[in-house]
Amino acid sequence: MRLMLIGCGLLLRELSDAITHSPHLVDAKFMPAGLHDSGAKAMRPQLQQEIDSVDTSHYDAIVLGYGLCGMGIAGLKAPAIPLVVPRAHDCITLLMGSRFKYAEYFGANPGVYFRSIGWVERGAELHDQLVGGGLSEDRDALIAKYGEERGQFLYEEATRYHRSYRGLTYIRTGSELDDQFAAQAQSEAAGKGWAYEEFAGSLTLFRRLLAGDWQSDFVIVPPGHLLAGTHDDDIMRPEPTQ
Repeated sequence: MRLMLIGCGLLLRELSDAITHSPHLVDAKFMPAGLHDSGAKAMRPQLQQEIDSVDTSHYDAIVLGYGLCGMGIAGLKAPAIPLVVPRAHDCITLLMGSRFKYAEYFGANPGVYFRSIGWVERGAELHDQLVGGGLSEDRDALIAKYGEERGQFLYEEATRYHRSYRGLTYIRTGSELDDQFAAQAQSEAAGKGWAYEEFAGSLTLFRRLLAGDWQSDFVIVPPGHLLAGTHDDDIMRPEPTQ
């Protein structure tokens, strides 16, 4: 089987590990790490464009290294071959290794921000993308660029998450060679006055996605169907296009 992977740059290490362990031939395209922060209206058409650009005569399926991501992938249409997506709320589910672990942890730990090796090492890239979209945590720079009122508004938007969270959890998946990324995450938590915790994640969903083991934890969207978000444990389902 030959697969085309379209994945989030934030998950490059985890998805690359899955490629090396896949029994199939896998080609890959990684999208900018901050695409999901651009909102569903921007994210969906960019991903659909990538899907539509694939020469489907060369592949058996297109697999997405994404979760639902705030409905950012809802509405994507399968081309002439199946589109396969993990049943995941977002990349946190993928890193944790299970949508049920995700639900359990969120239920017991409200107000928690997450980091992983990708979030830490690609922080500068994410920052540049946010700044390019008008968001920054540098209040003076925003005011200088946009004026007092708009600059202050953008600063408050960029830093609002500081007030919404009380803790930071670093998800270890085994991709780490040492403790440097966890140490950076712990330092970030200390700087924001947040509690710090680590969670033992898993590479299981990544490896299953690229191994073609698509039972139960994956949605297979056949040609002529689109991906729809649900509001239950299934997270997503295929629906016929109108």
